[in-house]
Amino acid sequence: MALNAVKRDIPSYIEGYGKTEEKLFAGAFARKPEGFSAGKRLRSRTPNDSTKFLGSIKEAIAASGIKSGMTISFHHHLRNGDFIVNQVLDECARAGIRDLTIFPTALFGVHKAVIPHIQNGVVRRIMGSVNGPIGQLVSEGGVEIPVVLRSHGGRPRAVIAGDVRIDVAFIAAPTADIGGNISGRAGKSACGALGYAFTDAEYANCVVALTDNLQHYPIAPISIPGIYVDFVVQVGSIGDPSGIVSGTTRVTRDPLRLLIARHASKLIEASPYFQDGLSFQTGAGGIPLAVTAFMKEAMKRRRVRGGFGLGGITGYFVDLLKEGLLKKLMDVQSFDQEAIESISSDPRHIEISADWYANPWNSGAAVNQLDVVILGATEVDMDFNANVNTEADGALLHGIGGHQDTAAGAKLTIIAQPLLRGRIPCVVDRVHTVTTPGEVIDAIVTEFGVTINPRRQNLIDACKETKGKDSVPLVPIDELAMRAKRMSGLMAPIRQADRVVGVVEWRDGTVIDVVRQIFPENISS
Repeated sequence: MALNAVKRDIPSYIEGYGKTEEKLFAGAFARKPEGFSAGKRLRSRTPNDSTKFLGSIKEAIAASGIKSGMTISFHHHLRNGDFIVNQVLDECARAGIRDLTIFPTALFGVHKAVIPHIQNGVVRRIMGSVNGPIGQLVSEGGVEIPVVLRSHGGRPRAVIAGDVRIDVAFIAAPTADIGGNISGRAGKSACGALGYAFTDAEYANCVVALTDNLQHYPIAPISIPGIYVDFVVQVGSIGDPSGIVSGTTRVTRDPLRLLIARHASKLIEASPYFQDGLSFQTGAGGIPLAVTAFMKEAMKRRRVRGGFGLGGITGYFVDLLKEGLLKKLMDVQSFDQEAIESISSDPRHIEISADWYANPWNSGAAVNQLDVVILGATEVDMDFNANVNTEADGALLHGIGGHQDTAAGAKLTIIAQPLLRGRIPCVVDRVHTVTTPGEVIDAIVTEFGVTINPRRQNLIDACKETKGKDSVPLVPIDELAMRAKRMSGLMAPIRQADRVVGVVEWRDGTVIDVVRQIFPENISS
């Protein structure tokens, strides 16, 4: 065991992951890239070669050369409406293919059908976010090899640096042509931006586009060009776009959460970043969306014109663009129908890859241009560390998303959340899992006020200067933690085994924490 920079005990060797001595988290910006980016298989196609177009997923699996033990990837732009993961794994099972590593950007409740494939040995390893039932299975020790969790920027970094080699990438394509050109902007399954699929298309040894909207060559506009795509398959449906919108992509109506959003908005107004050219990302959770609404009011009132909005884009950001309060939107994932329509029609709404969005090992990650980001967490601690992966019972139910990336890149990183969820405290002495280190988190906002990281004395001073209705209510972190304890009562310790079931990587590929198996009787229903 060895302590990393956030004082977490990390085993020197993790079965199924490997040695960690050279990969201990040493600080948010400590590890620098070395060498060159990984290459991909060279390929060519002449006019005399057979068509890329295949008749079924079964044919594509055979043509792509998938064998037992390989790594296959998927993207999650259709979120809980995705049909492709299940269809592909069903066909792999029928073909007798086993011991696969799947490398999705995220799995959701709709992918519960993957569980039998895990139990039957078709899927042996998962590298990607595990939300809901698959996360529950992992927590109970139901997956043989530890899940590897990476951020939206850490994932393309791992591919480009050669940490992960994708044998076959399956891309759900709302629109495609027989040449393999792909777009997410049109079709019955339109999802808007395809940001998470770009790196897979560029670096996978073989790329298969699956579409339910096959058009004549060439489509326009093109997101991913056919130069990266080996095969195209037309299927009945790649997914249900209504599954893109979930409970996390609607503005809150809860008065307590609206108060939190109001406090966060006041903090942003008090900061030195609330000025013309302001760039921000507020996410798609209920509280962040409410912050977006309050920011809109403040920008109008103070006549501030922002620069750009970033990340997963919602209709709330589209409204800011239409009203001239933002000049551009940089979209890695379109979160609702308004965003899908906007990216399809407005040239100011720019589609970006996850690499461009958040990879720490390139020359221009967009997160580095952020002024402000509003994030959530399941819990934060006295050192301002944030946990977004595990619940209070230790169950691994959530992915990292862009949490690490935006926190590290933004000038002002705010965690906005209630002090308690139910009777579970969200401000604790020590988080169960460190996802994002406190060194990159500037403020915690709850219904009881705003807590500023002592590293940010300039923010503390700015808040103290506010007066009247614009006053920012400051509260110390230890007072929040004590209040949470009084309100929640004594929490029973989590029983967990020694076995590591998940490895949480920092965006640079170092190990920031591990998740251990917990006992089924302790897992919340």
